[in-house]
Amino acid sequence: MSESKDNPLGVYLKDRREKLDPVALGFPTTRRRTPGLRREEVAGRANVSATWYTWLEQGRGGSPSADVLDRIARALMLTEIEREHIYLLALGRPPEVRYHAFDGITPRLQHVLDALEFSPAFIKTPTWDVVAWNSAASVVFTDYDSLPPERRNILRLFFGDPSIRAKQTDWTSVARFVVAAFRVDMARAGSPEHMKELVEELCRLSPEFATLWCDNDVRSHGEGTKTIHHPIAGTLAFEYSTFAVDGRPDLSLVIYNPATPEDINRIRRLLKPLNQAK
Repeated sequence: MSESKDNPLGVYLKDRREKLDPVALGFPTTRRRTPGLRREEVAGRANVSATWYTWLEQGRGGSPSADVLDRIARALMLTEIEREHIYLLALGRPPEVRYHAFDGITPRLQHVLDALEFSPAFIKTPTWDVVAWNSAASVVFTDYDSLPPERRNILRLFFGDPSIRAKQTDWTSVARFVVAAFRVDMARAGSPEHMKELVEELCRLSPEFATLWCDNDVRSHGEGTKTIHHPIAGTLAFEYSTFAVDGRPDLSLVIYNPATPEDINRIRRLLKPLNQAK
């Protein structure tokens, strides 16, 4: 069976293989009838048999495992979005989220946050570190700029900062939700050591977190409603949504849209001193 439109995975793998530079990867360029790497060279880099890899490109290899797909992705030097694409073609699902040490966001992504003038928004990692935010998030939730990076963690703030606790309309209910949603993110990230250390720290510092963690609840953080008691603006109501950042599925964008025109006006008044100072 040759590669065809009925074998999109094979077509894609062949295309990626032919775009690699043999010289850059230490292979000789003599007697090559086609550009890129040979199938056996990709198979060697991925530590799979050349016959099996050939069958995979030809649509005869059956469904590969996630481990094999990851090895092929590395062998073909695929980007994160390309790796996700071969998972979708081969298995019909995206790969599990992998933990990445945070290495910053792009200026364009910060521009997206800043464009949400009256909607508090931030980007968080799988460990729930807030790594980017807009002005509305600073005046509504907390002044992230004033905190050292290690304190810009939603869990540390929620279980260790009395001012954050005071803003919750039902702290116990929200705390249960936060812990259950974090447990899902931790599982998706493969429970890396860094996240386990965070859980151990929180269990030591907060008996309430330790109790909730032992409940083993899981919840989705996708979307919902939230009400907070702001010390200056009073009660603020939001509808929130959570989105994966394209190309960085380990990062989440969380947007809180004011529920009513009056909520927008209250946030506008909170932002006024900040805007005047710019």
